[in-house]
Amino acid sequence: MGMLKSLFGKKEEAAPDLAPVMEAPSGVAVSSAEPIHVTDETFEELVLNSQLPVLVDFWAPWCGPCRMVAPIVEELAKAYKSQALIAKLNTDENVRVATELGIMGIPTLILFKDGQEVDRVIGFAPRNALESKLKAVLN
Repeated sequence: MGMLKSLFGKKEEAAPDLAPVMEAPSGVAVSSAEPIHVTDETFEELVLNSQLPVLVDFWAPWCGPCRMVAPIVEELAKAYKSQALIAKLNTDENVRVATELGIMGIPTLILFKDGQEVDRVIGFAPRNALESKLKAVLN
């Protein structure tokens, strides 16, 4: 895994518990057992144009609560792999989409259906809370 620069300016290894996210190939409908990594450039194609509902985790590597919600997001990706798309967007690397959506704090998880935001959770939420919101969109 690559190097991250800490708040104190020295380089340190990235946390090993952060699973790598996959980059979706362009133009492919994605349903994955792992969260996919979306960017400013792929957000419209992979999230807004998705045939499936999409849960997007807006996060950054330095964010403690983001690291707490990451395993839950990964579990949801496995549990709902054929029903919904689970995605992650690093707000440090992709400022445009986060700004356009008015993301003021992270983690923020937004549910999209048919290209429209249908629900939003700001801050850490337990799996049952996120899962109930996801189920509501699926029904």
